[in-house]
Amino acid sequence: MRGPETKKVKWGIMGTGTIAEQFVADLAHTTNGVAYAVGSRQPGHAAVFASQFGIPRAYGSYMELVNDPEVDVIYVATPHRYHLENTLNSLRAGKAVLCEKPITVNSRELELLISAARERGLFVMEAMWMRFLPPMRKAMEWIESGRIGEVRLVQAEFGIMADWEPEGRLLNPELAGGALLDVGIYPVAFASMVFGTLPREIWSTARIGETGVDEQFSALLTYPSGGVASLHGAIRLGLGNEAVIHGTKGCIVLPSINKAPSVTLYIGGEAVETFADERKGKGYEYEAEEVGRCLLEGRTESAIMPLAASLQVMEQLSTIRTQWGLRYPFE
Repeated sequence: MRGPETKKVKWGIMGTGTIAEQFVADLAHTTNGVAYAVGSRQPGHAAVFASQFGIPRAYGSYMELVNDPEVDVIYVATPHRYHLENTLNSLRAGKAVLCEKPITVNSRELELLISAARERGLFVMEAMWMRFLPPMRKAMEWIESGRIGEVRLVQAEFGIMADWEPEGRLLNPELAGGALLDVGIYPVAFASMVFGTLPREIWSTARIGETGVDEQFSALLTYPSGGVASLHGAIRLGLGNEAVIHGTKGCIVLPSINKAPSVTLYIGGEAVETFADERKGKGYEYEAEEVGRCLLEGRTESAIMPLAASLQVMEQLSTIRTQWGLRYPFE
C-alpha cells in the first residue's frame, strides 16, 4: 500500500485548448498530481490530446469525464460562458474543481457556485495562477512586512493585440468575450490582492468594439485607506503588462503582471533586492500543487485563493460592466 507521501490526485482535464495544454504540461512538474483523463465535446480532439500528453483516458463528452469514478478533480478550461455549467456539473458528480479565470461571468453566478460547493463540502478554486507565483508571493511578503510602508498607489495593466476573429472567444459576446473578463481580471485581481478589500468607489470607461464587447478599458479605484489603483486592459492593443506598487517608503515592480518571472524592490529610487523563481514550467504548476495539497489534506478551499477573494473580484468586474451598460446576450 502506498504511503500518504506518494499519493497523487488524479486530474480530469475539461477542454483541449491552449491553456489546457499549458496546464497539463506543467502538471508534470508537480509532486502530487497526474493527468488521468481528458474530455472534449469533439471525441477526436480528446484522443489526440490524450496521446500527446500520455493521458490514460479520453472522453468525447464532458459528462463522461466528470462521471469517471477514478477522477478526483476537474480542471475546467472551457470558454467563460460555460464555466458555471461545467463547474456545477462537476460538483454534482462529486468532483473537486479548479476553474479557469474568470470562475464565472458575474457575481450572481459565483454566489450560486459557492453555495453548491459548500452544500456538497467540495473543493473549488479559481485558477488565478498569478497569486501562486513565488515572485508574487514575495511582493506580498514585502508589503506585509512594511518594506515599502503604506501602499498609496497601484498601477497595473495587461493588454494584447489579438487577431481579428469576431467568432472567437475574445471578441464574441455569446462567449462572454471582451478585455475585462479575459485580461482585465489580472489588474483588478492584483489591486484587490494588494489592498485586501473592496474599493470605496470605481470610475471606469471602455471602448466597445464592432462585436459589442469591450476591446479596451481603464478604471480608477479608490479604497477606504485612501489608496488608489489605476488599471487598464485591452485585447486589441498591446500594453507593457507591468505592475507597480507605490508605498510611502519605496515601491515594488513586477515586469509582467500575469507571468511574474521576477520582482524588484526599490527604496529611495534604488533597486535593493530582486527575487526570481526557478520554475520548471510556465508557472501553472504552483496552483496545481496547491490544489493537490488541499485535496490530500481534506480542505475545501485554498487559503491563498479563497472563494471570498474570487467573489470580491467578481463583484468589481460586475460593477464595472454595469457602468458601461454591457450585458451579454445570455445573461
